[in-house]
Amino acid sequence: MYTKQNLLQDLAVLNIERTGTLLVHLSYKSIGDVEGRGDTVLDALSAYMAQGLLVLPSHTWANVNDRNPVMDAAYTPTCVGALTELFRKRPNVCRSLHPTHSLAALGAEASDFVSGEERINTPCGKGGAYYKLWERNAQILLIGVNFTRNTFIHGVEEWDGAVGSISPKPTELYVITPEGRRLHTPQYRHCAPIGSETFSKLEPQAVQEGVLSIGRFGDATARLMRAAPLRELVAARLRENPRYLLGY
Repeated sequence: MYTKQNLLQDLAVLNIERTGTLLVHLSYKSIGDVEGRGDTVLDALSAYMAQGLLVLPSHTWANVNDRNPVMDAAYTPTCVGALTELFRKRPNVCRSLHPTHSLAALGAEASDFVSGEERINTPCGKGGAYYKLWERNAQILLIGVNFTRNTFIHGVEEWDGAVGSISPKPTELYVITPEGRRLHTPQYRHCAPIGSETFSKLEPQAVQEGVLSIGRFGDATARLMRAAPLRELVAARLRENPRYLLGY
């Protein structure tokens, strides 16, 4: 059974920058038996990044749509795993006001990092939190999941010329702020039928080009990369073929 100290040691071996920005996508089940369960996983990540900024997705794309068009930042649950829901409810965690692709952040500059997402009208638009990950050259850690869960790549699709991934018409959505204000946040949503399922074909290239390193976190495979070189890799493929991530 893994302890908090075991998990802290795994993070240190991965060579994660303690004072930087770290985005984590994870599968709790992949980690194995942990003393204290999910809270211990989050405690380890939070303690390791205590001098930096820890970011987890708090997405709601599966349960906010034209039939249910309101995302309440305080109450709407995440749709990307139990640990993301646990994390976004923790003290001092700030959740962005994006209706479908919000992020939750803890630590240095968390409030500034998540600010302004109510003005972003695509899942990962320029100026939003995903774009700030690139500006900060954040580290991205995938624990027990592969590139098909690497939402940052959706951002590169938007910023660097992918064709056919975003809907031509907006969906009328709304966000309720923690203070109770209702904001109109129309969204041009993801529409490609295969979504992120093709992203895994980037992994061998990322390893070959030194963008991606592989390690362990508990029982899980851990994939670690930096946002800026990952964007460069994906953008290069899109320059060759703007439909590369659509599978053809």
